[in-house]
Amino acid sequence: MPRCLILVLEGPLVAFGAEMVDARGPVRDWPGASLLTGLLANALGWTRGMGDAHDRLQARLDFAVALDRPGTPVRDFQTAALGHGDTGWTTFGVPEGRAGGAGTYDSPHIRERDYRADASVRVALMLREAAEPPTLDDLAAALTAPARPLFLGRKPCLPSRPVFEAVVEAPGVVEALAGGADDTPLVMLDRPGLPDHLERLHVTDQRNFRSGVHGGERVFRRGRWTPLATGGVS
Repeated sequence: MPRCLILVLEGPLVAFGAEMVDARGPVRDWPGASLLTGLLANALGWTRGMGDAHDRLQARLDFAVALDRPGTPVRDFQTAALGHGDTGWTTFGVPEGRAGGAGTYDSPHIRERDYRADASVRVALMLREAAEPPTLDDLAAALTAPARPLFLGRKPCLPSRPVFEAVVEAPGVVEALAGGADDTPLVMLDRPGLPDHLERLHVTDQRNFRSGVHGGERVFRRGRWTPLATGGVS
């Protein structure tokens, strides 16, 4: 039977990024493919320059998400005056500075960032071409002892518990999440056999890791746990 990785993404703040416009950073209440790819790549110790490896890993992902605790929306209005000598923390453990001419420091940097507070979601994840590295076992080992600190969307969003939960056997990612509460909302990529009246979500969740730009659109489906088990929907 196929094997599936179970992750628990839980923290005081999480940022499962949605489509961003200008200086506004909205979020969804569930993680998409690019976030999961980045999380796994960070655990593996990959660098941003490994764009082809990121793209390949993203293309291999099949996943579903159980929204055990969607959390509360929080919006942070951020304004900061950055000087030429200011540096910030990075997951590489090396301070990172900011380039630009003198005029770029005359005005404060202003933006809005959304978060979900006290959220907890379970992710069931399978890999297409399961024997290709990194394998599911490679990912489980990396999440158990990550090469760098992990965060849930943005650097301030640290997990409050280990991300790795288990490796289980299941026919698919939806079946791997069986056993949750009856009213748990479930999100999965559209696939044959799902009830037609599950909510359809048109989402841009994949990133071109070489260019750094998100693109395209995929259809996800969302519904309650009991309807998925019984073939109906509430």
